Amino acid sequence: MIGSRVIAIDGAAGSGKSTLARAIAERLGLPYVNTGEMYRAVAAAALASGVDTDDAPGLLDLARRSRFILADGAPRELEVEGWPRERLHTADVDATVSAVSRHPAVRAHLREAQRAFARAGAVMEGRDIASVVVPDARVKVYVTAHEDVRASRRAKQRGADLTGTDDALRRRDARDAVTTPHVPAAGADVVDTTHLDVDGAIEAIMAIVRRRAPELVP
Repeated sequence: MIGSRVIAIDGAAGSGKSTLARAIAERLGLPYVNTGEMYRAVAAAALASGVDTDDAPGLLDLARRSRFILADGAPRELEVEGWPRERLHTADVDATVSAVSRHPAVRAHLREAQRAFARAGAVMEGRDIASVVVPDARVKVYVTAHEDVRASRRAKQRGADLTGTDDALRRRDARDAVTTPHVPAAGADVVDTTHLDVDGAIEAIMAIVRRRAPELVP
């Protein structure tokens, strides 16, 4: 059982899961593993090297050459060697990452790297953590929010225009749904953050952790 010390936080883009997962990791003293950064690293590498998003073998080679570590900090956090975080969160990467992640061979390779982090315990964030990567996770949380709220949060985060962000988010949702449907994993607790501030959402998730895995709470 690799998920005995794993808090799996899934959800759609812009739902707030990154902010919440990092905060929960800090509360519990566990590493924070944002698995989306792995796919973003492959997408960024593909853009930089000119590898087409239809070239599955080429993308798999880029994935195999990527190196993932836990950087020092509180919490310790997934870092992709050679790729500063800001390089992984550009509009071009946003538009490319779904096309990269749809390839089964790429997903299978990155899944093994994700499971290696899971074995040591972590708060893991992504689109398929509780359903595919670590289906036996001790705690499974699906974070959701109304589409308008998600778009507003993403626009504020990126300093972008709301209308353009809303359109981009709709396209991202549609692309992501091809690979991973927008539904909670079996046994997951759903947290709707539409009307919650950050502190309220953190407390909602911590209440789930206390109920599901009290031994993980310091």
